[in-house]
Amino acid sequence: MSFGSPQNPYGQPQDPQQGYGQPQQPGYPQAPQGVPQQPGYGYPPAPPVPQQGGYGYPQQPGYGYQQPQYANWGQRFLSRLIDTILYSVVYLPFAFIGAKTNTPILMIIGWLLMIGFLIYQIIQEGRTGQTIGKKAVGTRTLKEETGQPLGGGMAFVRQLAHIIDGLPCYLGYLWPAWDSKRQTFADKICGSIVIRTK
Repeated sequence: MSFGSPQNPYGQPQDPQQGYGQPQQPGYPQAPQGVPQQPGYGYPPAPPVPQQGGYGYPQQPGYGYQQPQYANWGQRFLSRLIDTILYSVVYLPFAFIGAKTNTPILMIIGWLLMIGFLIYQIIQEGRTGQTIGKKAVGTRTLKEETGQPLGGGMAFVRQLAHIIDGLPCYLGYLWPAWDSKRQTFADKICGSIVIRTK
């Protein structure tokens, strides 16, 4: 039996790039009947079909990223106003009654209650990103870098940094009206943003 005879099951010698077997069609090689089909030598394996979500493939930077919806100046002002009113509701009755009855202890109690309420608000903002006023308006304070709440310590530092917002004629409190990220000076110092939740 000569190489290349009709009885030769391997057919005519083929180009090394096409592998062995029957005459090849463009694409992947075809094996003779009864022989498991395998890609010929020189043919690259078929590329895997990418699945939704790009599993196994490097994602492009920013794919699926959504710009956060920053709280506008009006929302920030309203949430601050609600919190300030709540502080007053806690303190003013004791201060008023204490002044009328000449009972300084009531004023001290009022101050202590207001400070306790302020600490509670800071802890809540650190844990959840929301004070009572922010929850009522539908805003939340988050760390810009991580998108997570600030934590109690940084929430306290942010409250202290609000002093800087008030120093230059309250310019820092007005800054969110035109800032691209709606940040006060305190937000820029602490790396925080205030977003809308509804």
